[in-house]
Amino acid sequence: MARRDQRRSGGSRTATRQRRVRDIDNEGIIPVLARAVREVENGVARGSVASSLRTKFQVVAILVREERARVKADEEVTEAQRAEQLKRLDGVATILAKTAARDTSLLQLLAEDARLSESAALLKREMLEAAGIEQRVVADREETPATGLAEKRIVPQSVIARKLANPFLVPDFANAEPTEPRPRRLAGWELIGPLLRSFEYAGGHSACMPLPDTASVAAPGRLELMHHQAQVVQAAADGHRTFLLADEPGLGKTAQALLAAQAAGAYPLLVVVPNVVKTNWAREAERWTPHRAVTVVHGNGDTVDGFADIVVVNYEILDRHVGWLGDLGFRGMVVDEAHFIKNKTSQRSQHVLQLSERIRARIARPLLMALTGTPLINDIEDFRAIWQFLGWTDDKTPRARLMEKLEETGMTPADPAFYPAARAAVVDMGIVRRRKVDVASDIPARRVADLPVELDDEIGRSIREAERELARRMVARYDTALATRTSGRTVAGIDHELVRRVATWEREDTTTTKTDENVFSMMRRIGQAKAGLAADYAAQLARNVGKVVFFAKHLDVMDVAEETFAKRGISYASIRGDQTPRVRQKNIDAFVEDPDVQIVVCSLMAAGVGLNLQVASNLVLAELSWTDAEQTQAIDRIHRIGQAEPVTAWRIIAAQTIDTKVAELIDSKAGLAARALDGSDDEVSSSVDVQLEALVALLTEALQARG
Repeated sequence: MARRDQRRSGGSRTATRQRRVRDIDNEGIIPVLARAVREVENGVARGSVASSLRTKFQVVAILVREERARVKADEEVTEAQRAEQLKRLDGVATILAKTAARDTSLLQLLAEDARLSESAALLKREMLEAAGIEQRVVADREETPATGLAEKRIVPQSVIARKLANPFLVPDFANAEPTEPRPRRLAGWELIGPLLRSFEYAGGHSACMPLPDTASVAAPGRLELMHHQAQVVQAAADGHRTFLLADEPGLGKTAQALLAAQAAGAYPLLVVVPNVVKTNWAREAERWTPHRAVTVVHGNGDTVDGFADIVVVNYEILDRHVGWLGDLGFRGMVVDEAHFIKNKTSQRSQHVLQLSERIRARIARPLLMALTGTPLINDIEDFRAIWQFLGWTDDKTPRARLMEKLEETGMTPADPAFYPAARAAVVDMGIVRRRKVDVASDIPARRVADLPVELDDEIGRSIREAERELARRMVARYDTALATRTSGRTVAGIDHELVRRVATWEREDTTTTKTDENVFSMMRRIGQAKAGLAADYAAQLARNVGKVVFFAKHLDVMDVAEETFAKRGISYASIRGDQTPRVRQKNIDAFVEDPDVQIVVCSLMAAGVGLNLQVASNLVLAELSWTDAEQTQAIDRIHRIGQAEPVTAWRIIAAQTIDTKVAELIDSKAGLAARALDGSDDEVSSSVDVQLEALVALLTEALQARG
């Protein structure tokens, strides 16, 4: 009896779960779209394509497009849920395509610029309401006509007071450039792709706009500007208003941006930054522009000074404040670490772009500055969002000023000479790129010194055995692929093309499935095994040469280092990703200002940007990165303006492990941004390249060893 009840109970639970799955499947917009597209499909099959059916076809297509973008950007769903939703949307899209193939006149309704009639807008609203998405409809109604940016509810009291004191913000178009008829030579050409390619193939020319040769810019108090800094400030004083400031880290981009805003009279000024550096930005603003009030937005903005000249806000809380920020009347906007907005589907990117659009809608020539260091580009496509923020392009085409420059070339993308000319036109819009070696010869040299360490304990032996097991697994996969090859192709010796294919399969498996040992887990274990040795060396350095910066990727390595320093009686500070800005700044100040604090232990991800630690000239890299970029950013925390000593980065390498291969690969693939901005022919690489090449080297060595 108990078993029957149990079975009944189990069956009941199963039925409940099935009902819940069916309920979820029938919720939201996708079931509404599925029913609508079937109605369209049946109507076209009967040969009845009335205007109402065409309207439904268009609305379904629009909602599929919007829902796909929403699902891809939704960070709250699991990958499995996202894949399932996209699969269902693909089903709707497939029916749309088959239906359009029956009646090709429907294809014109799929164009993104197809006009939406009033009846279509009404049907769209009704379908959203049927899906239970009333809130989305309300938001649509409240969007501002200029940008489609929904107002947010959080408005600090001091901001309300400022608006009451100055209720009428009159648009300022006094300095607007004269508008001319848009040239027609390039009409119909797709230009964003060719513009991006023009940077991919640089042709040996550095990316830097013409800057004033002489610049006389006064700095407050005893501060001094270097010549390269003064050039940008002078350019702003002379009337230039858009800058992609991509100087190498350590060349003082913050000071340039703040003084450029002062030279341009771009107040109030909005500064959007990563959370970890907003306190530092406030300090720098007080230092370089002491007569301008600065306020920092924290949380809900309860402490904001609505009358300040400079407002600093971090990306992470823009969604709460984007409404009042768009209405405050900013005359300038600075975006620090601008590569953060490269993904245009992310909320922070959309907020930044919309704020820029609103500022340009009421100020003819606002100051817009995007700041980023080395390397700027992981992918040339990263330029898209930055150019759009600066107003050089919109989502699909160059804007009028850049288009005019492209028209002046007298060429089209069909002409090979168009590409260097187009690149020069974009650079002249305001790209500024200087390297330390060219403009800051008084900054001492730097070097990376490798310190091989032997992992001769049990952990070291297990790591080497794990590498051998990984190599054996790839060799077996190679042999299987070779034995089952159907192409008839034979290669004498090692088939290096197949080696690369097997390495690619292995790397893909590590990102989609869990394996016992993979290249990621081994590198982490190596980092853990090196932690104590790296900390010991940092302690020795601190005793002999003074302050030391210690970088690690993982928290457990940082923990081991801090325990080691505590046992040695060495005072240290810690910079981690889970700290509040206040705690972070307190720890930075302790390292910089307190002579007793000898070491700062830094997370490579949390402290790789926005830190000025030039009080030290020695740095220990306890773990390797997957790119030269991360390593360079860490070193540039001490190799920057203000450094008086030669800089040495001591890189701890585990001998006789994959660590040595990764170090060699990082060095061989250095210069990630070189092609795009420095005019180098170096190949653009990424972390994926290093991981793949490490696996290729491991498999190749194993195949060579067996003869």
